[in-house]
Amino acid sequence: MTSQFFGLNIAASGLRAANASLNTTANNISNASTDGYTRQKVSQEATDALRVFATYGCAGAGVETIAIERVRDSFYDNKYRSNETLLGNYQQKNYYNGLVEGYLDDDGTTGFSALFDKMKTTLESVRTAAGTTETKSTFISSCKSITEYFNNTYNSLQNEQADINSQIKLTADRISSIAQEVASINKQINIIEMTGAKANELRDKRDLLVDDLSKMVSVEVKESPIIDETQPDRDTGATRYQVWVAGGYELVDCYEFKKMICVSRDDDGSTGQNDVKGLFDIKWGNGNYKDGDNISELSDFALDSQLIGGELQGLLAMRDGNNGQYFHGNVPNDGVHQTPDGKVRVVVNVDSSYLKDMTKCALPEDGSIKIGAKTYKYDSWEYDGDSTYVFTIDDSTLTSIPDAGKTVRIGYANNYQGIPYYMSQMNEWIRQFSDSVNQIMTSGYTSDSIDGVNLFSGMLDMSSGEIAEYSYEELTTLSENKGYYKLRGGNFTVSSVLLDNADRLATKSDVTEGESEFGNLTNLKNMMERDKIFRGATSGEFLTKVLADIALNKSNSQTLEDTYTALENTIGNQRLSDSGVDEDEEASNLVKFQNAYTLSSKMIQVLTEIYDRLISQTGV
Repeated sequence: MTSQFFGLNIAASGLRAANASLNTTANNISNASTDGYTRQKVSQEATDALRVFATYGCAGAGVETIAIERVRDSFYDNKYRSNETLLGNYQQKNYYNGLVEGYLDDDGTTGFSALFDKMKTTLESVRTAAGTTETKSTFISSCKSITEYFNNTYNSLQNEQADINSQIKLTADRISSIAQEVASINKQINIIEMTGAKANELRDKRDLLVDDLSKMVSVEVKESPIIDETQPDRDTGATRYQVWVAGGYELVDCYEFKKMICVSRDDDGSTGQNDVKGLFDIKWGNGNYKDGDNISELSDFALDSQLIGGELQGLLAMRDGNNGQYFHGNVPNDGVHQTPDGKVRVVVNVDSSYLKDMTKCALPEDGSIKIGAKTYKYDSWEYDGDSTYVFTIDDSTLTSIPDAGKTVRIGYANNYQGIPYYMSQMNEWIRQFSDSVNQIMTSGYTSDSIDGVNLFSGMLDMSSGEIAEYSYEELTTLSENKGYYKLRGGNFTVSSVLLDNADRLATKSDVTEGESEFGNLTNLKNMMERDKIFRGATSGEFLTKVLADIALNKSNSQTLEDTYTALENTIGNQRLSDSGVDEDEEASNLVKFQNAYTLSSKMIQVLTEIYDRLISQTGV
């Protein structure tokens, strides 16, 4: 049987429920413009009815306020984060592709095509103006302008690679920072929710951090209840929140977190001829790692994974993108030799055609080589002109003899056309063009019937600090099958002999002819106009080929960035329609809950008057 005050308890429960709803509505309205805030609602249900042993059986006992919960759909969270991962990737590619396109763009004055046309024009002037010293100097000066164009472009690309490298470290540090924050929030959430309350605001903060993380790297999250093994049926209120990134690396496990640690490569640990010094490899370490700790205990983060996603993958694609062309091969079973002086030489057989073409070679003269699962340093390498390389291992860093019969790689395959790809394209053109020009120049004679000299060479930094250049013999007969491998955009130059004395230009093809014979220059002109020396095109079409690559990459990245930006807005609006605060809806709720509060208050007032009449005026 219910008490006389049963109705008052019912009205009081309604008053409490309406009050909680009003407070929740006020909180929603206050946070309508707060980033990451999720709309909250009061979860309530009818209190268990009481059996009253009357003809009507049971009597309702009012309302029970269970919890204040967030209105959030994990489906939209997953969709949003997956889209952010793709958007972050293509935003980085689009931005840096735009910079590369700017470096290569021809403005009609200082671009490659303009300078090359000028070189051809000045060459014709030498042929038609009786070969005066002035016209020869002008021609050589125009050649120098070509080399300076490549010097400047090469340096600009290297500077961009260095900027991207710094951005990779910032991104890795931010990922580590978010991991630490999420682990800390997990602990705060569990402390609160183990008491039975809901830590809604902390959950919003955690979700916002994961949203930010998803733009930097691919993300997968899982939340599961923590079970008390001694009382499996008891609800502990605590949960285990886990975050995986890059397709399988566990970044956060409840209160524990990992770090992405950037480790700069040694000066003698380069994996690419054109790379700037100090490029970062990424290691995977525990959250307690500090700068200066032993990095040998850290595990490697797979830079070649296709599952990294986000800004980090876009940055790695632009920094390391080599169009899939990297050094790899196999050590034969008898391919490891130790010489009498203690040096270890490793034979590597290669199959890929680009590894058999020195104009495409991007191997550093010394660097890091991975043989099997171990990494070694090498001092030098040799090439037999066919399919065999021999590396001399740096004995100062040798801890064990490399195993034979293993796979070998230097660097890794990144199928995107990034900075290394464009620098390799430049180098390939420079080497092929220099070889073709120098063959003509050295086979001819000056107007004074002196043997011709090479027109193009490369600068060499001597240990003494003095600047010297490679001789023609060093680039050809003494290069041990490496050809013009040592020439690249950064050191490309005109022979100092011709810069000092333009009359050393080989104009004649026949030593017996007079000084007005310009057969050698005619051969040079024909080579420039007819010979297909670069990707099936003439030498003057270099920029057309390379600009086609960057234009396509820029167009693709721009299109995909626009697509995923539009999807970001669409999915974001869908998510906000469910979890965001609608001020009109909250205004409607405000009226509804105010009325409920007023009615509950009125109910209490009515019951108060009834009890007053019952107690004070009837004497019960």
